Amino acid sequence: MNLTPELKDQGRRNFLKSLAGAPALLALGTAAAMRGPVKGGPVKAAIIGAGGEGKVLLGQCRKEFINLKAVCDINPKHRAQASESLIKLGYEKPKEYEDWREMLEKEDLEAVLIATPLWTHAEIAVGCLDVGKHVLCEKMMAWDIPSCHRMLAASRKNKRVLEIGYQRYYNPIYQAAYEGIIRKEVLGDIYHVRLAWHRNGSWRRDEEAPAPGFDPSRWGYPDWEHLLNWRMYKKYSGGLMAELGSHQISVCNWFFDSAPEAVYASGGIHQYKDGREVSDHVYVTYEYPQGRTVTFSSIQSNKFDHYYEQIMGTKGTLILLGEKDALLFSEDDGKSTNIEVSKQTSSPVMDASESRKADAAGRTVAGTATQGSDALSAYGLEIAGFCSTIRTSTPLRGGPERAVKSATASILANEAIEKKARLDIQIGTE
Repeated sequence: MNLTPELKDQGRRNFLKSLAGAPALLALGTAAAMRGPVKGGPVKAAIIGAGGEGKVLLGQCRKEFINLKAVCDINPKHRAQASESLIKLGYEKPKEYEDWREMLEKEDLEAVLIATPLWTHAEIAVGCLDVGKHVLCEKMMAWDIPSCHRMLAASRKNKRVLEIGYQRYYNPIYQAAYEGIIRKEVLGDIYHVRLAWHRNGSWRRDEEAPAPGFDPSRWGYPDWEHLLNWRMYKKYSGGLMAELGSHQISVCNWFFDSAPEAVYASGGIHQYKDGREVSDHVYVTYEYPQGRTVTFSSIQSNKFDHYYEQIMGTKGTLILLGEKDALLFSEDDGKSTNIEVSKQTSSPVMDASESRKADAAGRTVAGTATQGSDALSAYGLEIAGFCSTIRTSTPLRGGPERAVKSATASILANEAIEKKARLDIQIGTE
């Protein structure tokens, strides 16, 4: 979505005016959170998976909250890069491991951050939980629905914290939107939400293997291509729905305090006939309770719309743009809100991990009390919140129960595309 600068300014002013004190409250809460846990000190932790998303997490770790003692990755280059990054952040040189099980045996850890390919989430998370470690696992929760429930059950059985990496729950703009707009019913009755995540690029990575003859087959990847571009293959990935759509579905579930009851979808490999197995275009419609409909589209052939959540009510429209901007438009203005074309100066989000750095560096937002912050800062707040929950038992903002719901909805959307059918969604977390 590309709005004129004038409309953006109007939308920002409307948003801040409607919050009625929420920005100051949120700023206070953020400042308190950044002081770090006092009782018990920083949480002793390690990271498993130091690729694109792992690097993002490492870059947002703060010593007041988390003491990263070890790094585990099957790629030796990633291990070395992660170690260098932590040293630059002021940490002591971490121990490096290839096998996460060996790391758990040898290191004195309280918690683990997991940023590995989706198909490994459940095995690693359950393994960590079963030996008494708290877990922050990147989204989507797991590759299939039974694995999501295994993770939830392991968390409950072992009485350990399990958080899934939906950083929007920790983003002050989304918190302000929920507390100041959604809960106060400023938008009136909501019947439709439009979600979009549009890009123009193949999503394919091009990187040399860490060493000549590097063989990842013992970890389940037949060759370097399958490891490097795991998101392209159904065995390892949920494609656009898992990497992108599940983020936005989690917002709808949060704002509606419910989950979808049915889904129908279409999509396919239309642009990139390069051997990939996951769709490069998806179009999804979810049916929620109370007559609400949510549409999601993710395409890889045009970047004009970029990505946003647009929540439409009988009294107004809330637009959350790129995790860093919130706009509010009233239905009572006496005129329609015209959307005009303005030049797009930023690059699209090309990846759910490494592109975050490019996105944060290449986009600017007019500074306000709640806007203009780096989109990556929500990752830092997420890690801080995870550590604070471990130390003080404060409730998680996200939590595995919510993550099961967004994962189930995303997994069944992919199934609806394959079956070309409308599917009922039944979600149980008890």
